[in-house]
Amino acid sequence: MSFYKGKKVLVTGGAGFIGSHLVDRLVELGAEVSIPIRNGVERPFLSKSKEYINLLTNCDLMDLKNCKEVVQGQDIVMNLAAKVGGIEYNINHPGSIFRENMQTFTNILEASRLENIERLLTVSSACVYPRYCSIPTPESEGFKDSPEPTNDGYGWAKRMQEFLSQAYHKQYGMKIAIARPYNAYGPRDDFEPETSHVIPALIKRVLDGENPLNVWGDGEQSRSFLYAKDFAEGLILTCEKYARADPVNIGTNEETKIGDLVRTIVELSGKTPEIKFDTSKPTGQPRRCCDTKYCEEKVGFVAKTSLKEGLKETIEWYKTRQNL
Repeated sequence: MSFYKGKKVLVTGGAGFIGSHLVDRLVELGAEVSIPIRNGVERPFLSKSKEYINLLTNCDLMDLKNCKEVVQGQDIVMNLAAKVGGIEYNINHPGSIFRENMQTFTNILEASRLENIERLLTVSSACVYPRYCSIPTPESEGFKDSPEPTNDGYGWAKRMQEFLSQAYHKQYGMKIAIARPYNAYGPRDDFEPETSHVIPALIKRVLDGENPLNVWGDGEQSRSFLYAKDFAEGLILTCEKYARADPVNIGTNEETKIGDLVRTIVELSGKTPEIKFDTSKPTGQPRRCCDTKYCEEKVGFVAKTSLKEGLKETIEWYKTRQNL
């Protein structure tokens, strides 16, 4: 029997990109899922599971009272609510990113403690790692030096969320799982130019016919990209199997240079733009590659989707949405 069958699970951020994939999987596993949202507007990403979930409307996670109300009666809380964007957005909004991520998290954490929740999932990020970390990067470097400067507001917020999770585990005995996922992508991603990450931004620009295609940096910077459905599965396994307030990388050891990523997207799209690399622009962390040994050992997670396969599905999803 599934660990989640019959469990009441609150998923903050459950109507968003990764959250909706997580909700779909939890419903498949038999969980009774609730999602707090600020208003009652249509939630297109939840269309697959909308008959089986409970939407808790008019909930502001910046308000502790609201958080206590939605957490009450739940068995598990999975905190995916987050504020973040691409490099340019993150550089220009370090203060608000840190404040909003910390305030919503501390409210959910304290509400979970007060309501004696069975367990909590803290979703951190590979953005906690410093610019010059070991490759592949082990969990032990999560608090080494400072986070990548182009992402410092988000990186510090995620470090502090991890610290608070460990402190509450130590002081109150709370069962808390900490997942450190790598760069996510897939259907339902954010394709808005101001806030999108590298893969959706490139897909949109290529399919919109941008030519020449200008790419920030020299193309040598690398990332480990994690497909959305694999991401959701990693969170589910971490919450179930390792609620010990000990961070676990969730990712793939498939390291990809941005230049290779661009060429693959262009190839899959069928477009033929001229690619130009702009070395005057910031590139973020030089290399990012996930050390997966710990997550394989502790939670049994192995990503199943190759980058090329995931990109194909993401491009097709975007084409369908845009009627291309």
